[in-house]
Amino acid sequence: MSKEIKNLKSENSKYISEIEFLKNEKSYYLNEIDVLNVSSKLSIDFKEENEKLKLEIDALKKTFSKFSNSSDKLDNLLGLQRCVFDKAGLSYEEMNNVKHFSNFFIKKVEPKISCNCCGRIGHVSTSCFHRKNFVFGKTKKVWVPKGNTLSNSQGPKFIWVPKV
Repeated sequence: MSKEIKNLKSENSKYISEIEFLKNEKSYYLNEIDVLNVSSKLSIDFKEENEKLKLEIDALKKTFSKFSNSSDKLDNLLGLQRCVFDKAGLSYEEMNNVKHFSNFFIKKVEPKISCNCCGRIGHVSTSCFHRKNFVFGKTKKVWVPKGNTLSNSQGPKFIWVPKV
């Protein structure tokens, strides 16, 4: 009987250790299931967001195509215009000689303006950062009538004293 009890106790301890192992494995798999649930929920959310963004992209493409088509139509209308001096259609026989003009409007090419102060292209010297801050300082500019040589008749507002 004692041998049998010892055998049963050893089997019992084996089963207890197996139960502990299975509990750990169960908790691991439960954690994996939770992670998979969260990732599936995120993927569903991303899929819905993707669908919404695709619809928005389609709507934007439609509006953009309207704008691009309208500029093509405008160019076509401008090309179909006739010259003011063309009298075809007013009982003249020149209707067969109508020339379609490619475009009446020509884009204006603005000359490149460079700054007198720093030499950069694209801004004038009156709005130059370097001129305002470094060349002339932050001085107040006043118009003075010609021939008036006195620049400051009132004198200075304060006396300059060097730091000690």
